[in-house]
Amino acid sequence: MSALMRFKNKAVKVLLLIVGWLSVVLGVIGIFLPVMPTTPFLLLAAACFMRTSPKFYNWLVGHPKLGKYLVYYLEGKGIPLKAKIYTIALMAISMSVTTYIVPVTEIKILLPLVGVLVALYIARQPTLVLSPEAKD
Repeated sequence: MSALMRFKNKAVKVLLLIVGWLSVVLGVIGIFLPVMPTTPFLLLAAACFMRTSPKFYNWLVGHPKLGKYLVYYLEGKGIPLKAKIYTIALMAISMSVTTYIVPVTEIKILLPLVGVLVALYIARQPTLVLSPEAKD
């Protein structure tokens, strides 16, 4: 962690901490609302905390639910098959419902396109095979 730039300016440090915690909140919300991304917010939070607070960074990457997938992704190990299927299925359901409900034509076109692109991105990530003791 010493190789990374640490901020001494209090205003920058406070701003990064706020952005980090906001990203954690948005990432957690994204667990329950599949149209909202989880991993990018958690990656942003990790980057903010890495530069401002080793305590918060260690908490995030060591978190029993959030941390392991964040670390797997950061290390390039991939995403478990169960998580891929769950994410793509929930995203497809929520985007389909939203596309059906929203009367705006542009959204009816754009939302499924975004959904397909995100699903392809998720599907193309390496599939992580968890050992039996690492599974929930």
